Amino acid sequence: MVLMIVSGRSGSGKSVALRALEDMGFYCVDNLPVVLLPDLAKTLAERQISAAVSIDVRNMPENPEIFEQAMTNLPDTFSPQLLFLDADRNTLIRRYSDTRRLHPLSSKNLSLESAIDEENDLLEPLKSRADLIIDTSEMSVHELAEMLRTRLLGKRERELTMVFESFGFKHGIPIDADYVFDVRFLPNPHWDPKLRPMTGLDRPVAAFLDRHTEVHNFIYQTRSYLELWLPMLETNNRSYLTVAIGCTGGKHRSVYIAEQLADYFRSRGKNVQSRHRTLEKRKT
Repeated sequence: MVLMIVSGRSGSGKSVALRALEDMGFYCVDNLPVVLLPDLAKTLAERQISAAVSIDVRNMPENPEIFEQAMTNLPDTFSPQLLFLDADRNTLIRRYSDTRRLHPLSSKNLSLESAIDEENDLLEPLKSRADLIIDTSEMSVHELAEMLRTRLLGKRERELTMVFESFGFKHGIPIDADYVFDVRFLPNPHWDPKLRPMTGLDRPVAAFLDRHTEVHNFIYQTRSYLELWLPMLETNNRSYLTVAIGCTGGKHRSVYIAEQLADYFRSRGKNVQSRHRTLEKRKT
């Protein structure tokens, strides 16, 4: 049975995640005090029910060891997984401004900005041991729900899922990435007027990049690096490995490289997902 613990910064989408998990058949409990987690888990274990529990900053004990003790006391029949949702500071400020809701720490007479920063510090013990961190800064509620549905397929199979995502450095580096590779030094299709409107998913762009030896060398050396360390990552109780590939705009080179790496590891029987941040952003 799976016990999914959902936490993260206020405004990052915990309520959306919990509703999505409920739709997937999880028994969901919102804002459970950490000290009650073992007792709830024992009750659910007797009924053979997979559950999802959200924990926010108000329910976090001041002593991080209390959380660790609660995790230690969970029944052996449960496989605990910690999902941490995050978003950048400006996005959280905008979301609170749009909804006009109070931040959970606003009762401490803090400004919104100070409350967001303090919460980030208080939740660091949870974030540091998370099995999966999702940056929701550029996501709609529907995109977050869909990502959870997709990624949990790999998690519930107890298999490491490799996620290859492309991005543009001018839009910022993804904060949920385990590895970040910079491909801005590779030949750029942007400077070809015919290729500029296309993306790395289009054949002419792929043909352009495929003509260059340095592109082949980069793909070969990057996949060799990942293959070298993948066995250790798989035995380290990880559920996800997120590899981010970045070029200037996130439209041509990074998309092509991410797809090439995804196809390679998929052909080796790995559980692989790919996403393209800039292209997804253009659709919305």
